[in-house]
Amino acid sequence: MSYEIDVLSRISERFVEMSESEQRVAQLILDNVKAATEMSIAKLSEQAGVSQATVTRFARTVDCKDVRQLKVKLAQSLAVGQRFVEETPDLDGIQGVYEAIKNTLDLSRKLLVEADIKLAVSYLQNARMIFCIGMGGGSSIGSQELQYRLFRFGMPVCSYQDGLLTRMVAAAVEPQDVMVAISLTGNTGEIIDSAAIARQYGAKVIAITKPGSALANNADIVLGLQAPETDFIYKPSASRYAMLAIIDVLATEVAKLNKRKSRDKLRRVKLSLDSSRGGDERQPLGD
Repeated sequence: MSYEIDVLSRISERFVEMSESEQRVAQLILDNVKAATEMSIAKLSEQAGVSQATVTRFARTVDCKDVRQLKVKLAQSLAVGQRFVEETPDLDGIQGVYEAIKNTLDLSRKLLVEADIKLAVSYLQNARMIFCIGMGGGSSIGSQELQYRLFRFGMPVCSYQDGLLTRMVAAAVEPQDVMVAISLTGNTGEIIDSAAIARQYGAKVIAITKPGSALANNADIVLGLQAPETDFIYKPSASRYAMLAIIDVLATEVAKLNKRKSRDKLRRVKLSLDSSRGGDERQPLGD
């Protein structure tokens, strides 16, 4: 199996090893990738001030068979988004990071339907077992976080982040089980398949994901999550905070259903932590 290599990275890596004429071609491409994909070999050579043979040789230097394949690979690099190719204006400092988080949380709150939250909580409350699944950066953290929130209320819960394991677990569910599938995009194939398999065997599926996505279409309840990405690619996605907010809402509502039991469990956890690490009574349950 062969894997696509980002040709722009390859050009940058090999720039110092190139001849002076090849470097002129490289610089022309790096300065305006989009324009380079639309130029003929004659135009490329003219703009770079080199021969057409040099342009062909450059293509081979970066592991392309010919200039045509080079242009195809450049187009593929552009396809991931212009923001990953060209520099964008800086975010407004530290305040910009906080504003992005705040705006994402506001949008997420508008997507949440209280009736859906209540139904999801009732599923969790009556579940024989709760399986939290997620893959990748934010969704993996989310699936673990939901486990960490629910176990302290005495809920039977576990989390999985491996694609094959989520599929295996989905195939072993019982009709009394609940699977919480988390995906910021709703397009992760392993999570979609696991949700579909779990429903096939009668389990309820709660999806924390983008409304209308493939994962949403394979869930009994969708808790909407949407966070449009800006052109500033250097800041981590604020969508993580929206996901964690939904998890906090679920955990809070679950705890409120049986306050006495929840309070007893939380007190036991706090006592265990205080006897281990000390500290005052206002320390969080965890660290």
